Amino acid sequence: MSEQPTRNAAQLTLVAPRRAKPQRHLADLTMAERRAAVAELGEKPFRADQLSRHYFAKLTASPDQMTDLPGETRERLVSQLMPSLLTSVREITCDGGMTRKTLWKLFDGSLVESVLMRYSDRVTMCVSSQAGCGMNCPFCATGQAGLTRNMSTAEIVEQVVAGARALAAGEVPGGPARVSNIVFMGMGEPMANYKAVIGAVHRLVDPSPEGLGISARGVTVSTVGLVPAIEKLAGEGLPVTLAVSLHAPDDELRDTLVPINTRWKVAEVLGAAWDYAARTKRRVSIEYALIKDINDQEWRADLLGRLLKGKLAHVNLIPLNPTPGSKWTASRPEDERAFVRRLESHGVAVTVRDTRGREIDGACGQLAAASPEA
Repeated sequence: MSEQPTRNAAQLTLVAPRRAKPQRHLADLTMAERRAAVAELGEKPFRADQLSRHYFAKLTASPDQMTDLPGETRERLVSQLMPSLLTSVREITCDGGMTRKTLWKLFDGSLVESVLMRYSDRVTMCVSSQAGCGMNCPFCATGQAGLTRNMSTAEIVEQVVAGARALAAGEVPGGPARVSNIVFMGMGEPMANYKAVIGAVHRLVDPSPEGLGISARGVTVSTVGLVPAIEKLAGEGLPVTLAVSLHAPDDELRDTLVPINTRWKVAEVLGAAWDYAARTKRRVSIEYALIKDINDQEWRADLLGRLLKGKLAHVNLIPLNPTPGSKWTASRPEDERAFVRRLESHGVAVTVRDTRGREIDGACGQLAAASPEA
């Protein structure tokens, strides 16, 4: 490949620029911290349990519905601990309403996206962890937009709570339902916002009233390969799925497609992934966006197959959802099929991701980039 990214790895923004923080929210805090916060406001600590039950179990932040709290108390607690963090700017649907993409405005005007996808046996939500992204992958709309800031734990959680409310209210076809799966594959590099993302994972998986009570095995955290963060995640004791956005099996190409590869090479990234699998007993998902004439050659499938053979891994092939005006586009169907066959010949488990959302700017960052508010 001749074209190089517009910034080299040394210029990648791994730390978000300093900005004003969103107001503190219940979902930012552990249960002990919530009780302390309520006590600071002059209320009995058990009020934190009541607030948590309303937010995480009853999915409400409306004081009018908190009739177990005194009127004046509930108004004050809600204003202090349940501020509005996300404002819906635009919502578009496809698949008969079963796929819903929402563009959110944060308190400082930053734009992020989430997607709810309802299937016959599950409901998956794809959430953002940063406004923008500093990884600079050239085929990704978010990566080309650059990093605006990290999202807070509560801003991440609110995306899921909003989806849970829509499902509970029957707004998604198929009747009331619950969110069962979360993928941190929206805007941003989750491992570059590690503290907030781990906080959000706890809020998602902790039992009610501490959190939403979603199974940790239904949560997937993705990364382009921040090796120290992968190692740290392995020690958290959270049986979440690790997804590595590999996109190329060789360093020469991956240096271009995923510029952070100039810091941590393929062997280092996969080594950390195999350590994660060994410690958690969880199969690693290898994400691979198939890009026409770039990374979809059969010899690269063979190389990938040799790297993964015998490992606790699964390849998730992603037909690229092209950004309008970009030279990067999805592989030909015949090349996709050949790539799958070569991987399978090495005994590697592989699936091709469902391409839901293509007609609604489904790839991360496309809706935000197209918004007049961007």
